[in-house]
Amino acid sequence: MTTKLNRRDLLAGGTLAGMGGLLAGCGGLLPQVPPSNLYNLSPKSTFGAELPRADWQLVVEEPFAAGGLDTHKIAIYTNPYEVKYYAEARWAERTPRMVQTLLVESFENTGRIVSVGRQSVGLRSDFNLKSELREFQAVLKPGSTAPDVLVGLGVKLIAQPRQQIVASASFERKATAKSPALLDVVAAFDEALGYVLRETVQWVLLTAKKDAA
Repeated sequence: MTTKLNRRDLLAGGTLAGMGGLLAGCGGLLPQVPPSNLYNLSPKSTFGAELPRADWQLVVEEPFAAGGLDTHKIAIYTNPYEVKYYAEARWAERTPRMVQTLLVESFENTGRIVSVGRQSVGLRSDFNLKSELREFQAVLKPGSTAPDVLVGLGVKLIAQPRQQIVASASFERKATAKSPALLDVVAAFDEALGYVLRETVQWVLLTAKKDAA
C-alpha cells in the first residue's frame, strides 16, 4: 500500500506554466477530434515465487469509476477542478474495462489460481473482487512540462455465496513521464498501473488464503 496521493496538492501553488510545450509535445488537448491512435497497457507477468496456490475461483468485476474516468479518453488535469483529455488519442477500451481485463490477465499470469474471469462469463465464484478506480490520470504541475501519472484503486474481496466482505485495501502509485510526448505519458501509466496490478493480485491471493483456511 502507498501513501494517498492528492491531485490538489500536486497542482496547488500557481498558474499553469509551459502549456505551449504540452500542446506541442502531446498533440494538444480538447477540443477533441476523432482519435487516430489507440493505446493499451500491459498486464503484470512477474510475481514472487512465495505466492500461495489457490484452489478457489475468482470473479473480477469491472471497477466503478467516476464519470471523468469512465471513458476511452486519456485524462489530464492542469488544475484541481477541470479534467481535460489528450486529443487524437484514446485507450483501446473504456478505462474501467481495460483495468478489469488487465487484472484478469495478471491473475492468470501468476499460474497460482484455478480459475479467474469476468462476471459476464458466468463463472461460479468463491470470491468476487469489487473495486473503485479512484485515480487514473496525468497531472501537470505548475512549472512542469512532463506530467505525473496517478493510478489509484480501492478494492474489496467478497466471499461467496455469503456475500461477506473479507477485507478491503487501496493501492496507489505515482510515476513521472520522461517527457510530455504521449508515448512517454502512456509508459508512465503502464508503470504506475503495473505496480497497482501486482499489489492487488498479491493481496487477493494472500487474503483469500487466510479466509479459506
